[in-house]
Amino acid sequence: MSKNHLFAAIVWSAALAATAAVADVRNSADATKQAASEQSDAEEAAIRRVLSEFRTTRVPLSQAMAIAERLHSGSKTADISFEIAGPPVYRIRTLRNERVWENAIDAKTGDVTGKETTFSLKELDREDLAKIVALKWIKQELSDAVQVAEKAAGGNALAGGLMRQDGRLNFVVVVASGDHLKEVMLEPPKIRRQASGDR
Repeated sequence: MSKNHLFAAIVWSAALAATAAVADVRNSADATKQAASEQSDAEEAAIRRVLSEFRTTRVPLSQAMAIAERLHSGSKTADISFEIAGPPVYRIRTLRNERVWENAIDAKTGDVTGKETTFSLKELDREDLAKIVALKWIKQELSDAVQVAEKAAGGNALAGGLMRQDGRLNFVVVVASGDHLKEVMLEPPKIRRQASGDR
């Protein structure tokens, strides 16, 4: 994903689906406070909407990942997000060798829905390319990070991926826990070194 945080991406997606932007220019500190308050209210409404839709799903994120990985034997999940712009779906990117596939899995039925997108690593932007290349050398898989995050946050995951923050790569998993979304950050085990002449 291009966003810094999956959490922000989910809230942003829900907010766009639920609200319309209105421009109102004022020259006072009160206007700034009001704008911040309105943004906070919009974010809270978006989170409530995401949680409401997520509670209607029958397919857990781990199952959606397995379905997508079976579509391309030997592939592994690079990132996954829960989307509610239409019927709720998991949007999943899987990776094998130099190919990346993006599929949507219906969150209620587990069926593959919509058109599959296929692209090579060369077609990715720099940030996505760096994360996907890093996935090749990390010992842990996203599915492992999801299990740890769900246990730690006491809920069910609805998004996950590898993110770079402060120069470090971490798995970030968003978990629905009660009436909240929790962002769990996990540092993957040491990255395997490529076989080379380095000593």
